[in-house]
Amino acid sequence: MATFKVTRRTLLGTIAGGLVARPGLTAYAEDAWPSRLVRLISPYGPGGSNDISLRLLAEEFGRSLHQQFIVENKPGAGTRIANDTVAHAPGDGYTILYVAAPYATAEALFGKLTYERKDLQPVAMAVIAPLFLIISADAPFKTLPELIAYGKSKPEGLTFASPGAGSQPHLAGELLFRDAGVKGLNIPFRGDAASYTELLAGRVDATLTALPTALPYIQSGKFTVLGVASAERSALYPQAPTLREQGFPNVAAAGWYGFMAPSATPRIIVDKLQAEALRALADPAIKDKLNAQGLEVRAGTAAEFGEFIDSETKKWTTLIREAGLKGE
Repeated sequence: MATFKVTRRTLLGTIAGGLVARPGLTAYAEDAWPSRLVRLISPYGPGGSNDISLRLLAEEFGRSLHQQFIVENKPGAGTRIANDTVAHAPGDGYTILYVAAPYATAEALFGKLTYERKDLQPVAMAVIAPLFLIISADAPFKTLPELIAYGKSKPEGLTFASPGAGSQPHLAGELLFRDAGVKGLNIPFRGDAASYTELLAGRVDATLTALPTALPYIQSGKFTVLGVASAERSALYPQAPTLREQGFPNVAAAGWYGFMAPSATPRIIVDKLQAEALRALADPAIKDKLNAQGLEVRAGTAAEFGEFIDSETKKWTTLIREAGLKGE
């Protein structure tokens, strides 16, 4: 009868071979996702529309998938800290980015980044935040044509407040200056509150802003809405005509949010999260809660979101370079 001598090397090799993940086991782990806590990374601090909408969706994902989804806020550097965190995370489906509009402008504004576009893949588009053109009710102009005429009458042109250089309100303002053929100066402030203070004091002429923070001023008669920078009127404030309707066809901009994952994340996990996001965003109760935050649902598949990001990147990169804009 044959005998076999088991050496230490043979034994170690056998153990090591048993530890190698088999394709069947890997597929099972992917199919079982999520089997533990999932981190959803927000690029902004607590309390804003990004954070509130993400927490709403995280709760819905947890309820549907019977697993905990938690929100981690990683604000700063124009959303680049959060982007970098997820770009360098394991591609196992347990670290997901709730990406925001500055993702599409970061490289053009700041140059080389600590991550590359290939490090992240789209999962699903979620919502947009329409931008409304606002002036003080005490301003010497009451309509958009009057605002433009006022700017052309001044050697320095118009002054626009924005919540930061390179932000969507800033870029939308630059588009308006170009379309209107008027000089303009964009003045960045730290958030909407400071912009509103300057607007009410008459130290700036106008601003482009999301609706929720401006609505109390609009309802009290302190602010006047001249239009919305979108392709169609917003259901959030339908009485505001689009800037396109008023002769400025290129002025379309909005904040937006969606989900992205590390590029190594398996397709089966991406598809599962995509399906959950689209399901949640189709829920009328979820839509109503998002509308209350000044957000419109713009649900889209991974492929549609990828095309949208590419389009936004191309559009804003051209503007940023032609205008010579730089990030702070």
